[in-house]
Amino acid sequence: MDAIVIKGGKKLRGEVSISGAKNAALPLIASAILTGGRNTIKNVPDLHDVGTMARVLEQLGAEVSGRRTLQIASSSINKFEAPYDLVRTMRASVLVLGPLVARYGRARVSLPGGCAIGARPIDQHLKGLEAMGAKIELNHGYVEASCKRLRGATVVCDISTVTGTMNLMMAASLAKGRSTIENAAREPEVEELARVLNKMGARIYGAGTAVIDIEGVDDLHPVEHAIIPDRIEAGTFMAAAAVTGGNVLIKNCLLEHLEVVIAKMQGAGVEVSADAGGIGVRGGGELRPLDLTTQPYPGFPTDMQAQFMVLAALANGQSVLTETIFENRFMHVPELTRMGADVNVQGRVAIVRGPTRFMGATVMASDLRASAALVLAALVARGTTRVRRVYHLDRGYERIELKLRKLGANIRRVKE
Repeated sequence: MDAIVIKGGKKLRGEVSISGAKNAALPLIASAILTGGRNTIKNVPDLHDVGTMARVLEQLGAEVSGRRTLQIASSSINKFEAPYDLVRTMRASVLVLGPLVARYGRARVSLPGGCAIGARPIDQHLKGLEAMGAKIELNHGYVEASCKRLRGATVVCDISTVTGTMNLMMAASLAKGRSTIENAAREPEVEELARVLNKMGARIYGAGTAVIDIEGVDDLHPVEHAIIPDRIEAGTFMAAAAVTGGNVLIKNCLLEHLEVVIAKMQGAGVEVSADAGGIGVRGGGELRPLDLTTQPYPGFPTDMQAQFMVLAALANGQSVLTETIFENRFMHVPELTRMGADVNVQGRVAIVRGPTRFMGATVMASDLRASAALVLAALVARGTTRVRRVYHLDRGYERIELKLRKLGANIRRVKE
């Protein structure tokens, strides 16, 4: 198992290029099931989760090759089960459920269960598929869905769910008739999936809003597509520049996906500028306290809460961070406290008092974004920090230690 060792105190300077979005890549890989030929997906991040999704499709019989450019031939699919051993390692594997039922009339997918940051059930996925005519059975920890052909339906989601919206959008693309998803997720990754499905021949309208309409078609064709940049990776490097008092240009990112992150960062006293070359972040001034609440897009992303807690800990005063998306997303707090942070958690609210003088320590990553927060704290800590269990980090950041090293960080990966 790997660990990341960081000696803090270096101001980050230079340029960093953002990789393709993980949360867009995973549904795009699953969408290849809907077509009968060879799809080409470019700008694919080289991440553990991407490899897992590729293995899920290979388990179904598809042929998957390449790394940053994936070739996916789905015409050879002859199995319809996503097994527990794969789904348990990455709950996004459930995204094959909708495409399998839509194209092949059946699917058997392991229930993903909970994860470190919360329960994250798939009841909205199943509710929508049932409304489209699928027969749903839960047997021995698996969802078994079947339907000769799905039919259009109106699905009102009880909560805004990203993977649920994606699964139902893919299913409805091959359903007979018109479908409407109300209270749909509005994230850029949902828009990206709709963009690709429409390139395949689907008829999807309203993606990026709370109401998505889909006119089902009889078949879809393969496409070639390059994935959008990862807005969470971009936000993480923006935070890294800010907390270290550095000066970094974030390249290959989309400003419109980061507006609320930029606004909160500027409110904390960080200098952020944007032009055609990317987003420039300059730290070094006195940081002001933060008051933020995580919300579905276009609100402040839950995937940036942990990173901004480090920013809040360095600010002069009391910050309040409210987590509304996941019930257990303050797992990084005990480890940040070990490094010197003053954080008091009251239910879904974290009170952060600063300024903190972080101290190097051996810490344990509990989930993907918690890992990123520990790395950020380590970058400014006095002494050396060892971040253990960085396989969490590898799920969403493509060799983050190499990118940080190019910006001047004293960081290395070691074997334990």
